[in-house]
Amino acid sequence: MIKVLFVCLGNICRSPMAEAMFRYLVKREGLEHKIMTDSAGTGNWHIGKPPHEGTKNILKKNQISTEGLTARQVKTRDLEEFDYIIAMDVNNQRDIEKLKAANPKAKISLLLDHAKTVGTRDVPDPYYTGNFEEVFQMVKEGCEQLLENIKSDGLKERL
Repeated sequence: MIKVLFVCLGNICRSPMAEAMFRYLVKREGLEHKIMTDSAGTGNWHIGKPPHEGTKNILKKNQISTEGLTARQVKTRDLEEFDYIIAMDVNNQRDIEKLKAANPKAKISLLLDHAKTVGTRDVPDPYYTGNFEEVFQMVKEGCEQLLENIKSDGLKERL
């Protein structure tokens, strides 16, 4: 099974949005038994809490389930357990890099590095901007391309 972890700062806005979107796309492709999706935050402020209302609202508007989404903090073992760790911005990526051991299993990248037409590398945090619609569009494009990349990656035999 291929395991994908999305990471943002508090795990209540961007990364649960990406987790829900990616889960939706994986299920639409009939790959839910082959790709597992999760999310986490680099900070510990929101552990155990559901997604932000703005995240829940934009996902509901787009008929994407938020079932089972609960904030947690990224752990060192995540770098060994997941195949892909997808950060929402360069600060999150830097924090993840600090956790990694000598030879982590996970490929660490930015979500928007997979979305070539967005024109930026960082997904802005809607917790501060309130722009959940813009973030949703960025996350959607990034997740769609990430799934295509995973399907065509050297892991084809695992699918």
